[in-house]
Amino acid sequence: TVSDLLCSFLGLLYQEYRDKSTREEIETRRLQDSQTDPEETSPSEETPSEAESTSTTENKAPPQINLLRNSNSRFNLWQDLPEVQNSGVLSILQPDEIKLQEAMFELVTSEASYYKSLNLLVSHFMENERLKKILHQSEAHILFSNVLDVMAVSERFLLDLEQRVEENIVISDVCDIVYQHTVNHFSVYITYVSNQTYQERTYKQLLQDKPAFREVISQLELDPKCKGLSFSSFLILPFQRITRLKLLVQNILKKVEEKSDRESTALDAHKELETVVKACNEGVRKMSRTEQMISIQKKLEFKIKSVPIISHSRWLLKQGELQQMNGPKTSRTLRTKKLFREIYLFLFNDLLVICRQIPGDKYQVFDSAPRGLLRVEELEDQGQSLANVFILRLLENADDREASYMLKASSQSEMKRWMISLAPNRRTKFVSFTSRLVDCPQIQCVHPYVAQQPDELSLELADVLNILDKTDDGWIFGERLHDQERGWFPSSMGEEILNPKIRAQNLKECFRVHKSDDSQRRKLGSRNRQ
Repeated sequence: TVSDLLCSFLGLLYQEYRDKSTREEIETRRLQDSQTDPEETSPSEETPSEAESTSTTENKAPPQINLLRNSNSRFNLWQDLPEVQNSGVLSILQPDEIKLQEAMFELVTSEASYYKSLNLLVSHFMENERLKKILHQSEAHILFSNVLDVMAVSERFLLDLEQRVEENIVISDVCDIVYQHTVNHFSVYITYVSNQTYQERTYKQLLQDKPAFREVISQLELDPKCKGLSFSSFLILPFQRITRLKLLVQNILKKVEEKSDRESTALDAHKELETVVKACNEGVRKMSRTEQMISIQKKLEFKIKSVPIISHSRWLLKQGELQQMNGPKTSRTLRTKKLFREIYLFLFNDLLVICRQIPGDKYQVFDSAPRGLLRVEELEDQGQSLANVFILRLLENADDREASYMLKASSQSEMKRWMISLAPNRRTKFVSFTSRLVDCPQIQCVHPYVAQQPDELSLELADVLNILDKTDDGWIFGERLHDQERGWFPSSMGEEILNPKIRAQNLKECFRVHKSDDSQRRKLGSRNRQ
């Protein structure tokens, strides 16, 4: 089929393509950061094309190309294709148009690579006869979900993209196709991704309970077809792809001419993809949040008037132990009583519950307050005993009175994390992206990170984030540019972007991608002039 031909052209499984592509982004940024003269640095640009001519595309009609007949399996750029080089089109197109061609070409070739990996998940794992005999029908359904629907959608999408590429050696647009497929077909991704919590749990359970399953999976993973990649790396492909697709459209959007038809279709496609990605994220969170809230409810015993914990619109933001300072009355009190005693906090998106841990993995609730009525204040360092201490003020507690707690965290990062979670509108050390200011410290992820706590942010390779706050013990509070998600992560996961020109370019591109109307753009322009 056409899809197979394109896959043979690319020759890479999606996991390999994705890793190679993101590492190239990191290396490009490192090279730009090492430039001695920032004025000569070209932020966020690919390797310059050999084309420098200022002629327009209209001067010469470019030839047609059947890209899919090319059996070369190298990881190619559009401009590396022999058909492109031999056509003379590189001497016709503007350098910016060549960069746009590369961005559109990457979307097509990466979809082919993704389809190839999906195909392997189905043919090599899902349809394996030994695996079929081991798995219950219900287990197989949870493990593979609606992957056949996802693969059918990818194939249809790829066929339309391939047809567009075959029309002309110079690709006219791909975002109109992305838009149509996102609106009409991509809901299958929401179904697949929402099942992720149960999928992961079932997979772990099967590995633990069924030695035969573990053995077959290990043997299948060793097949050269899998290129050393794990079964679980195939299972998470759809979620990775829908997120990456949004980033690829963002990349195209940064390169199209402003106020053009291609900008309009790219903005439309991006908006629809963002809706699907958000629905996927919500699907995953909803499944795990409901179970988590039920578990917490069972552990709480109320010393005060009971508060119903479980609600469809409530979820956990942070939980953990802090030290509450006791009021010392005399020097004898200090000698006989501990200065601090342990308390345990459950912070939800709309509610704070303050407890003490009691035997049997239970928590006795002795105070609570709506999250909107919390205020925090850092205590200036007053010696070792008061290091990492902050004041938490409840403007209206469970007794409808104002209450204050002096709390000590185990480290500076833990103190800052609690303060930002308890009072999210409090000023951070650095100005956030949403302030629309021109420069802000930025970091690029060079090691993937999986969030361990609700207030942490999972990072993918090459993610770029604004740094909102940092601690002396190695944690950063960041805001990712491509989706404005915020959270904490270890500073060792990234490298700061040193070149101010690259930082400015990153922000400018981000504003363009997320603009909702022209007024926002005018606001950015006036800030830049200041």
